[in-house]
Amino acid sequence: MKTSELLLDAHSRVQEVLHDVVTGLDDKMLTSRPDDTANSIAWLVWHLTRVQDDHLADAGGYEQVYTADGWFERLGLPLDEADTGYAHTSDQVGLVKLSADQLLGYYDAVHARTAEFLSTVTDEGLDRIVDRRWNPPVTLGVRLVSVIDDCAQHSGQAAYVKGLLS
Repeated sequence: MKTSELLLDAHSRVQEVLHDVVTGLDDKMLTSRPDDTANSIAWLVWHLTRVQDDHLADAGGYEQVYTADGWFERLGLPLDEADTGYAHTSDQVGLVKLSADQLLGYYDAVHARTAEFLSTVTDEGLDRIVDRRWNPPVTLGVRLVSVIDDCAQHSGQAAYVKGLLS
């Protein structure tokens, strides 16, 4: 198995979990929260998609699907187009009100772009520095693992919230 295939397999597993969690849920269930400060399924899915889109676009040197393909306008959230949900307050979490079709549409578009990018990743390329703001600087390999970890955690959280609310 090639490195790019391994990375795509990990992202494809997140996609499967998200489809299992979100498919068939109505808007009320997607935006419900176990308590006033908890994250909703809609926020968790939107946030993990934004992080994947933002971080991989930056690492791959391409424009985010959110802006390039018009998802920012289509989703119509009252948030800045650069917002990924990082450090959102409880009130900001409550602003993310999206349907299952919107959430999965945006995620699937990001997943497709991720697959294109990952097909270009080589073992040698994993050592390329993609973010010098950290000490030590972040390599492509570290960034890719970080995004997979973030997406796996948040998709699991979304599944847990669904279970709590069911």
